[in-house]
Amino acid sequence: MAANQTTSRPSSQADSKTESTARDIAATTRDVATEVADRASAVASRLPEAAATTRGAVEEAARRMEAGSDEMLAMGASFSFGLAIGMLIGGANRILVALALIPATAMGFTLLDRFGGRTNTRRPS
Repeated sequence: MAANQTTSRPSSQADSKTESTARDIAATTRDVATEVADRASAVASRLPEAAATTRGAVEEAARRMEAGSDEMLAMGASFSFGLAIGMLIGGANRILVALALIPATAMGFTLLDRFGGRTNTRRPS
């Protein structure tokens, strides 16, 4: 009988400890979820402002590219493309290489648009 009482006490203490640990984990999980939700709502509230700022910067860059000369666009595209290739050969992260290709692509498309517009506006003889 004494053996039964001794084995039941550690079991109840272990159960109590397990329940306490489970409650602590649940409370911590709840706290983390609340913190994540608060941060996500803060980011979501700033998203329209960030999108407007980005849109303004992209429009300004497009305006400057349209106003630039063909030579400047060609040099800028060549420089950006060379930088991206150098980064790729040098072992840079692919995301950085892709980011370096964005200006080269934009300038290249602006040049193609200009040259495409010139060939399409020929007058018939």
